[in-house]
Amino acid sequence: MASLTEPESFENQDLPEAASQASIDPVILGHRLRHFRTAADMTLDALATQLGATASHLSMIENGKREPKITLLTHAAQLLGVELADLLQPEAPSTRAALEISVEKAQRTPHWQAMGLPTIRVSSAISTPVLEALDGLTRELRRQYAEQAATPEEARRANVSMRKEQREHNNYYADLEKEAHELLAAVGHDDGPLSYHAIADIADHLDFELRFVSSLPHSTRSVTDLKNRVVFLADARSPDHDPRSVALQALVSYVLGHGEPVDYKDFLRQRVSTNYVTAALMMPEKSLVKQLKQRKKDRDIAIEDIRDAYSVSYESAAHRFTNVATHHLDIECHFQKVHESGVLHKAYENDGVNFPVDSIGAIEGQAACRYWTCREVFGTSDRFRPFNQYTDTVVGTYWCTAVVEPSQSALFSLSVGIPFEQARWFRGADTAERSQSNCPDPTCCRTPSAELQAQWAGYAWPAARTNAHMLAAMPPGSFPGVDDVAVYEFLAAQEHFSR
Repeated sequence: MASLTEPESFENQDLPEAASQASIDPVILGHRLRHFRTAADMTLDALATQLGATASHLSMIENGKREPKITLLTHAAQLLGVELADLLQPEAPSTRAALEISVEKAQRTPHWQAMGLPTIRVSSAISTPVLEALDGLTRELRRQYAEQAATPEEARRANVSMRKEQREHNNYYADLEKEAHELLAAVGHDDGPLSYHAIADIADHLDFELRFVSSLPHSTRSVTDLKNRVVFLADARSPDHDPRSVALQALVSYVLGHGEPVDYKDFLRQRVSTNYVTAALMMPEKSLVKQLKQRKKDRDIAIEDIRDAYSVSYESAAHRFTNVATHHLDIECHFQKVHESGVLHKAYENDGVNFPVDSIGAIEGQAACRYWTCREVFGTSDRFRPFNQYTDTVVGTYWCTAVVEPSQSALFSLSVGIPFEQARWFRGADTAERSQSNCPDPTCCRTPSAELQAQWAGYAWPAARTNAHMLAAMPPGSFPGVDDVAVYEFLAAQEHFSR
């Protein structure tokens, strides 16, 4: 018997243009089939007999617990006097059906199952007011669950879990590399920077249109209309986001089958996998590894060479290096993105470096040591070349290379580091720059010297700049930080304009 949450797959057969295998919702499909069957005044047994199926099999299809073969659906449409496309439309066939679908779907979520509530069989015997009450209750439960989960601590715990998983995989995911390889093969691209034309080809391959608009909701980078298969992108180009990667992220999210996140951990996992495949598209594994292996042989690996070869940001190049470094080059490494104030924003490591962490192991919001390369780089005036430095720490010596990149609101350092014994493979390993860090010992860089203490203790009263996000819950909405109302209004306006 098919699982309630993992229905059988559709056959690999051609579907009408209005539907695709990835967009068919078995619950909605089942309700539409039942709607047209009852409209045709045909019993379940009668339709099943004419289809050559059992009534129990057809009942499971109508209840959204089993996905039918496309041949069965085609035959059913003929018997009911409708088009196949009518059965495959993504909307509920009636207001009552929409309520039934909402309650049925609510019972299949982890939130419902976690409460240990019994399953309610949604049928015509349940009155509409009762369904409306159940639907309202389930929506409120989801809202309260999201409110409890979407806290800064929950977000930090999700990040800790994600970093642990990345470390266990050496930040390399073969299944995601395969997804990227198949997309690139479909458009005939295997080397060099991914052009706008190639991205348009990927969109065509997936049957999507890319459309630039000036009215994109402020809280979004892109909006995907799955009904009309359009990806809307912002007309104005932000220096923080390469339009190529924004378009690819939207397409990749569709390819990976992402849906509405159930919690922040799910949201984070979706974002990480989307960014991974996007980077693998822009910097293909085969050509990148070939270049890096030659660079390692020449003892001349440099992150800026990846940046320049594929026309990406230094941050993207550094992230992508961590994907292949251990798996393909046997090099353990770490990555840091640090705000000019010294606060860590992102990090990854599998080389034993001692990142500052809080009581739950989170690094976000922690201060990086003043003597690490990621902080020292802010003191250099040369922004054309990376800053390289050896740092002696309590867990060993690390060689790091770092650059400073501006965003719209601040400067960030981006650094890649490796243990001392592996530095020989990198350009800049001959640097004379050297530093020492005794962190997490507070006397290393967080405690004022005795001289400063004597001079200023009791005479300084700074007004701290409070970061609002440190006290508030995570942004609300189906997708954290996104204004659902603005997105839906935008899509409705675009659909009306296109008619």
